[in-house]
Amino acid sequence: MIYLDDLLKSEDFGRAVSAVAKDFREKNNLPEIHQLGIVVPDVEAAAAELEEKGIGPFFIASSGLKLWRERGKSKSFHGKVGIAYHKGFEFELLEPGTGSAFYGSCVDKECRMVVQHLGFRSKGVDAHAGELEEKGCKTWVRGTISSFPLVTDFVYMDTRSKAGIIVEYIDMRLFGFPVKIPAGIFHALGRLEKLIGKRSLSF
Repeated sequence: MIYLDDLLKSEDFGRAVSAVAKDFREKNNLPEIHQLGIVVPDVEAAAAELEEKGIGPFFIASSGLKLWRERGKSKSFHGKVGIAYHKGFEFELLEPGTGSAFYGSCVDKECRMVVQHLGFRSKGVDAHAGELEEKGCKTWVRGTISSFPLVTDFVYMDTRSKAGIIVEYIDMRLFGFPVKIPAGIFHALGRLEKLIGKRSLSF
């Protein structure tokens, strides 16, 4: 397992992150790492711990997903997520959720923050998934998060045996147009949540 605190303790955080699955990424022409997907037992507790280290503040929300198809089987998944940025990388904190063991199976027994996957921004996640499928990496989860006008399509690929970690493709669109939400927006929303005393919003 890759633990977030080990990366944070590195002399050069950016270089440490860039070293994760480097050979696999270069071989398959993956874009720059956008996101660290971090599985934790409790998003709010993990966010508070990281905020004490000067990361964030985190925007936290819970939601049911419009689509969650795992190993070809549709499931009803509901989860909680926390988003913030650190040195150019998006931190996505994820609880186990309900309806699937995809995240829950990665929770560390000692409650350390596990970097479960690397996220990459892409236009059209299915095409990129198909390219890795042809190289022997199966699609694990295909999902959609919808909160109109913002829609995010994503796909998790089972690249563990080849990359040592899961790869995720992410396509976020606003009114149908590709969009990257600035880090400052997430941090401002996190401050607002703390100000009003509601640490997590439901969608």
